[in-house]
Amino acid sequence: MSYTGSCHCGAVTFTVAADAPTEAMTCNCSHCSRKGMVLTFVSADQFNLESGADQLTDYLFYKHAITHQFCKTCGTEAFALGKSPQGDMRAINLRCVPSIDIDMLTINQVDGASF
Repeated sequence: MSYTGSCHCGAVTFTVAADAPTEAMTCNCSHCSRKGMVLTFVSADQFNLESGADQLTDYLFYKHAITHQFCKTCGTEAFALGKSPQGDMRAINLRCVPSIDIDMLTINQVDGASF
C-alpha cells in the first residue's frame, strides 16, 4: 500500500510507499507546536517527491539536524528531511495527507521543548 500528500496549493506532491500509519507523534518544540504538526517518520527510500521540487525552500533551526521544506507559494510544510540512526528519513506531516483521519491515530507526545 501507499499514501499520498501535498502542500495546500498542490504544487508539491509526494507518495509514501508504506501502509498508512496507525500512530503518530506531536511535539511541543517551538516549531512543531506553532504549526500543529502531526508527524510520522519513514525511511527516505519509501518517500517519492512527485512534483514541486523547484517550489521548495528550506528552513533550519536549533541544531540544523532537520531540513524543514516549505512550498514557496502556500508556505505549507508537508514533510522534512533528516537523519536517524537507521539512515536518511522523512518526517511526514500527516495533516497534509487527506486520506488519513488524524482523530483515528494513536498520538504519542514528545517533549521536544526539553531537547
